[in-house]
Amino acid sequence: MLLIAISLGAQTARAPKRILVEGHRGARWAMPENTIPAFRHAIKVGADVLELDVGVTKDNVLVVSHDLEIKPAICKGPAAFPRAIRQLTLAQIKQFDCGWMKNPDFPEQQAIPGTRMPTLAEVFRELAPLGSFRFNVEMKSNPAKPELTPPPDEFARMVLAEIRKFKLEKRVVVQSFDFSLLRALGRIAPKLSRAALFSAKGDGFLAIAKEAGGVDVLSPQLRLVTPENVREAHAAGLTVVPWTANQPEEWQTLIDAGVDAIITDHPEGLVQYLKARNLH
Repeated sequence: MLLIAISLGAQTARAPKRILVEGHRGARWAMPENTIPAFRHAIKVGADVLELDVGVTKDNVLVVSHDLEIKPAICKGPAAFPRAIRQLTLAQIKQFDCGWMKNPDFPEQQAIPGTRMPTLAEVFRELAPLGSFRFNVEMKSNPAKPELTPPPDEFARMVLAEIRKFKLEKRVVVQSFDFSLLRALGRIAPKLSRAALFSAKGDGFLAIAKEAGGVDVLSPQLRLVTPENVREAHAAGLTVVPWTANQPEEWQTLIDAGVDAIITDHPEGLVQYLKARNLH
């Protein structure tokens, strides 16, 4: 019995680590970004996390959009409307078609005309019951244009209220490049998972985590990831989730570095790649 236990323990120790798949803007590779069809596709192909972005309308509704100023190539709407989400009511935003054409940067993407920009509440309400996957909600900001978002404390309260409304505290991580937003959220919800997005090394991964208000997740641009800084982060109890990797050679480099999850526009391809290596 002792020999069997030792043998099973050795097998467990050698078992490969499961790497989570985060569908960037849902599944931008296949569907219009940050839309309900994109999120449904990501769920269908086995993504563990739905990554999405939020801004705030003129009437203080959280809507799912990567850009704070609507891009005509993404969403087509009345020409007379302003393009800044913060200057539009929800009713006005719902007049934009955000699936009217495929993104030329993603030749496999399928256009779905008539697709509207969802609210964060719609995403939570429609999708949360479909599985146990998590949500990665990015709070968007533009330091050069502070008028495009509410002040950090107000924005943080709005996001937290929506998460609590749907009782998703244990299924949501909130991320941002704007560390003032992460610190504001940390003050009112210290137990909520928060992720620091960054594209430069600064003084190192651990210093970034501290600067962002003691986050539990580090989300670097994929080129910043090395086995050494991943080990350092893990030793400090932090999770490492790089962005945005779409090619097999990028996936393999991150796997070799020991990351915990990978944000990708192509969740279906990454799931298949990981499964072939017994990593998902």
